[in-house]
Amino acid sequence: MAGWFRRFLHKPKHSSVESSLNSTRSASSSPSSSSSSSAKSSSSSPGTSLTTSSIPLSPVSAPDISAPGSPRWDKSYDVCVCHSEGDVELVEELVSYLEGQPERLRCFLQLRDAAAGGALGTELCDAVRSSHCWVLLITPRFLHDPWCRFQMHQALAEAPMADGRTIPVLKGVDRSEYPKELRNIYYISMALKESSFRQIRDTVLRYLQELCRSSSSSME
Repeated sequence: MAGWFRRFLHKPKHSSVESSLNSTRSASSSPSSSSSSSAKSSSSSPGTSLTTSSIPLSPVSAPDISAPGSPRWDKSYDVCVCHSEGDVELVEELVSYLEGQPERLRCFLQLRDAAAGGALGTELCDAVRSSHCWVLLITPRFLHDPWCRFQMHQALAEAPMADGRTIPVLKGVDRSEYPKELRNIYYISMALKESSFRQIRDTVLRYLQELCRSSSSSME
Protein backbone atom coordinates (compact mmCIF):
# COMPACT_ATOMS: atom_id res chain seq x y z
CA MET A 1 0.00 0.00 0.00
CA ALA A 2 2.81 2.41 0.95
CA GLY A 3 4.61 1.60 -2.33
CA TRP A 4 1.50 2.30 -4.37
CA PHE A 5 1.01 5.59 -2.51
CA ARG A 6 4.63 6.68 -3.25
CA ARG A 7 4.13 5.87 -6.95
CA PHE A 8 0.90 7.86 -6.96
CA LEU A 9 2.69 10.91 -5.51
CA HIS A 10 5.56 10.55 -7.96
CA LYS A 11 3.38 10.34 -11.08
CA PRO A 12 1.82 13.83 -10.98
CA LYS A 13 5.26 15.31 -10.44
CA HIS A 14 6.53 13.65 -13.64
CA SER A 15 3.40 14.76 -15.50
CA SER A 16 3.85 18.31 -14.31
CA VAL A 17 7.43 18.40 -15.54
CA GLU A 18 6.43 16.92 -18.91
CA SER A 19 3.65 19.46 -19.22
CA SER A 20 6.08 22.25 -18.43
CA LEU A 21 8.54 20.99 -21.04
CA ASN A 22 5.80 20.74 -23.66
CA SER A 23 4.69 24.26 -22.81
CA THR A 24 8.25 25.53 -23.14
CA ARG A 25 8.69 23.82 -26.52
CA SER A 26 5.40 25.24 -27.74
CA ALA A 27 6.31 28.75 -26.61
CA SER A 28 9.76 28.60 -28.21
CA SER A 29 8.39 27.37 -31.54
CA SER A 30 5.37 29.66 -31.79
CA PRO A 31 7.26 32.83 -32.89
CA SER A 32 8.79 31.07 -35.91
CA SER A 33 5.46 29.45 -36.70
CA SER A 34 3.73 32.82 -36.45
CA SER A 35 6.46 34.43 -38.55
CA SER A 36 6.16 31.73 -41.19
CA SER A 37 2.39 32.10 -41.29
CA SER A 38 2.71 35.86 -41.55
CA ALA A 39 5.25 35.59 -44.38
CA LYS A 40 3.02 33.22 -46.31
CA SER A 41 0.06 35.54 -45.85
CA SER A 42 2.10 38.51 -47.04
CA SER A 43 3.60 36.79 -50.06
CA SER A 44 0.34 35.33 -51.27
CA SER A 45 -1.87 38.35 -50.67
CA PRO A 46 -4.39 38.46 -53.55
CA GLY A 47 -4.93 41.42 -55.80
CA THR A 48 -1.34 42.71 -55.60
CA SER A 49 0.51 43.57 -58.78
CA LEU A 50 4.23 44.20 -58.95
CA THR A 51 4.34 45.55 -62.48
CA THR A 52 5.35 49.20 -62.63
CA SER A 53 3.21 49.75 -65.73
CA SER A 54 -0.02 49.22 -63.76
CA ILE A 55 0.89 50.71 -60.35
CA PRO A 56 1.36 54.42 -59.70
CA LEU A 57 4.38 55.42 -57.63
CA SER A 58 4.03 55.01 -53.88
CA PRO A 59 2.59 58.13 -52.18
CA VAL A 60 5.46 57.88 -49.67
CA SER A 61 8.21 58.13 -52.30
CA ALA A 62 6.39 60.20 -54.93
CA PRO A 63 7.36 63.87 -55.21
CA ASP A 64 4.71 66.57 -54.94
CA ILE A 65 3.87 67.35 -58.57
CA SER A 66 1.76 70.35 -57.52
CA ALA A 67 4.42 72.09 -55.46
CA PRO A 68 5.44 75.64 -56.43
CA GLY A 69 8.38 75.50 -58.81
CA SER A 70 7.49 72.00 -60.00
CA PRO A 71 8.52 71.35 -63.62
CA ARG A 72 4.90 70.41 -64.15
CA TRP A 73 4.13 74.12 -64.44
CA ASP A 74 6.62 74.58 -67.28
CA LYS A 75 3.86 73.59 -69.71
CA SER A 76 0.29 74.81 -69.98
CA TYR A 77 -1.28 71.34 -69.97
CA ASP A 78 -0.62 67.97 -68.41
CA VAL A 79 -2.53 66.08 -71.11
CA CYS A 80 -3.49 66.74 -74.71
CA VAL A 81 -6.24 64.39 -75.90
CA CYS A 82 -5.98 63.72 -79.65
CA HIS A 83 -9.27 62.49 -81.07
CA SER A 84 -11.68 62.67 -83.97
CA GLU A 85 -14.74 64.91 -83.84
CA GLY A 86 -17.01 61.87 -83.83
CA ASP A 87 -15.56 60.72 -80.48
CA VAL A 88 -15.93 64.00 -78.64
CA GLU A 89 -18.57 62.69 -76.21
CA LEU A 90 -16.24 59.99 -74.87
CA VAL A 91 -13.35 62.44 -74.75
CA GLU A 92 -15.40 64.90 -72.70
CA GLU A 93 -16.05 62.10 -70.18
CA LEU A 94 -12.33 61.35 -70.00
CA VAL A 95 -11.38 65.00 -69.58
CA SER A 96 -14.03 65.47 -66.88
CA TYR A 97 -12.60 62.44 -65.05
CA LEU A 98 -8.97 63.60 -65.27
CA GLU A 99 -9.75 67.18 -64.26
CA GLY A 100 -11.85 65.92 -61.35
CA GLN A 101 -8.97 63.97 -59.77
CA PRO A 102 -7.26 65.33 -56.62
CA GLU A 103 -4.26 66.35 -58.77
CA ARG A 104 -6.56 68.41 -61.04
CA LEU A 105 -4.85 67.29 -64.23
CA ARG A 106 -4.96 70.05 -66.84
CA CYS A 107 -6.32 68.84 -70.16
CA PHE A 108 -6.32 70.36 -73.61
CA LEU A 109 -9.70 69.78 -75.25
CA GLN A 110 -9.71 71.10 -78.79
CA LEU A 111 -13.34 72.24 -78.96
CA ARG A 112 -12.97 74.05 -75.64
CA ASP A 113 -9.39 75.30 -75.57
CA ALA A 114 -8.36 76.02 -79.17
CA ALA A 115 -8.21 79.75 -79.95
CA ALA A 116 -11.15 80.91 -82.05
CA GLY A 117 -9.98 81.99 -85.49
CA GLY A 118 -6.67 80.15 -85.17
CA ALA A 119 -5.38 77.94 -87.96
CA LEU A 120 -6.20 74.30 -87.28
CA GLY A 121 -2.69 73.00 -87.94
CA THR A 122 -1.11 75.70 -85.78
CA GLU A 123 -3.51 75.10 -82.91
CA LEU A 124 -2.90 71.35 -82.95
CA CYS A 125 0.89 71.80 -83.02
CA ASP A 126 0.74 74.31 -80.18
CA ALA A 127 -1.42 71.94 -78.13
CA VAL A 128 1.14 69.15 -78.52
CA ARG A 129 4.10 71.38 -77.64
CA SER A 130 2.26 72.86 -74.64
CA SER A 131 1.42 69.47 -73.09
CA HIS A 132 3.45 66.98 -71.07
CA CYS A 133 1.57 63.89 -72.29
CA TRP A 134 -0.60 62.97 -75.27
CA VAL A 135 -3.51 60.57 -75.20
CA LEU A 136 -4.26 59.21 -78.67
CA LEU A 137 -7.84 57.92 -78.71
CA ILE A 138 -7.54 55.51 -81.62
CA THR A 139 -10.96 54.60 -83.00
CA PRO A 140 -12.10 53.79 -86.56
CA ARG A 141 -12.80 57.51 -86.98
CA PHE A 142 -9.32 58.41 -85.76
CA LEU A 143 -7.72 56.13 -88.35
CA HIS A 144 -9.57 57.87 -91.19
CA ASP A 145 -9.09 61.44 -89.95
CA PRO A 146 -6.03 63.10 -91.54
CA TRP A 147 -5.88 65.71 -88.76
CA CYS A 148 -5.73 62.99 -86.11
CA ARG A 149 -2.79 61.35 -87.86
CA PHE A 150 -1.16 64.77 -88.23
CA GLN A 151 -1.42 65.34 -84.48
CA MET A 152 -0.15 61.82 -83.78
CA HIS A 153 2.95 62.48 -85.90
CA GLN A 154 3.50 65.80 -84.13
CA ALA A 155 3.43 64.01 -80.76
CA LEU A 156 5.88 61.36 -81.95
CA ALA A 157 8.21 64.02 -83.30
CA GLU A 158 8.10 65.96 -80.03
CA ALA A 159 9.58 63.28 -77.76
CA PRO A 160 11.12 59.78 -77.78
CA MET A 161 8.52 57.03 -77.99
CA ALA A 162 9.78 55.20 -74.92
CA ASP A 163 9.51 58.05 -72.41
CA GLY A 164 5.87 57.41 -71.46
CA ARG A 165 4.46 60.64 -72.81
CA THR A 166 2.55 59.12 -75.74
CA ILE A 167 -0.42 57.07 -74.51
CA PRO A 168 -2.33 55.20 -77.24
CA VAL A 169 -5.84 54.08 -76.28
CA LEU A 170 -7.66 51.63 -78.58
CA LYS A 171 -11.43 51.50 -78.80
CA GLY A 172 -13.30 49.53 -81.45
CA VAL A 173 -10.10 48.94 -83.40
CA ASP A 174 -8.59 45.54 -84.10
CA ARG A 175 -4.99 44.99 -83.08
CA SER A 176 -4.08 44.47 -86.74
CA GLU A 177 -5.18 48.06 -87.41
CA TYR A 178 -2.90 49.52 -84.75
CA PRO A 179 -0.86 52.29 -86.47
CA LYS A 180 2.59 51.08 -87.48
CA GLU A 181 4.12 54.30 -86.20
CA LEU A 182 3.14 53.22 -82.67
CA ARG A 183 4.22 49.58 -82.88
CA ASN A 184 6.94 50.08 -80.23
CA ILE A 185 4.52 51.58 -77.68
CA TYR A 186 2.18 49.62 -75.44
CA TYR A 187 -1.44 50.70 -75.71
CA ILE A 188 -4.46 50.71 -73.40
CA SER A 189 -7.43 48.74 -74.66
CA MET A 190 -10.65 50.47 -73.67
CA ALA A 191 -12.72 47.40 -72.84
CA LEU A 192 -13.94 48.79 -69.52
CA LYS A 193 -14.21 52.56 -69.58
CA GLU A 194 -13.65 53.24 -65.88
CA SER A 195 -10.63 50.94 -65.72
CA SER A 196 -9.14 52.57 -68.83
CA PHE A 197 -9.64 56.04 -67.40
CA ARG A 198 -7.72 55.00 -64.27
CA GLN A 199 -4.89 53.56 -66.37
CA ILE A 200 -4.62 56.82 -68.30
CA ARG A 201 -4.57 58.85 -65.09
CA ASP A 202 -1.92 56.59 -63.51
CA THR A 203 0.28 56.79 -66.61
CA VAL A 204 0.14 60.60 -66.68
CA LEU A 205 0.82 60.86 -62.95
CA ARG A 206 3.74 58.44 -63.19
CA TYR A 207 5.33 60.53 -65.92
CA LEU A 208 4.86 63.79 -63.97
CA GLN A 209 6.31 62.20 -60.82
CA GLU A 210 9.36 60.95 -62.73
CA LEU A 211 9.74 64.40 -64.29
CA CYS A 212 9.77 66.02 -60.84
CA ARG A 213 12.11 63.37 -59.45
CA SER A 214 14.60 63.84 -62.30
CA SER A 215 14.47 67.60 -61.86
CA SER A 216 15.20 67.28 -58.13
CA SER A 217 18.11 64.90 -58.76
CA SER A 218 19.70 67.22 -61.30
CA MET A 219 19.58 70.11 -58.81
CA GLU A 220 21.38 68.18 -56.06
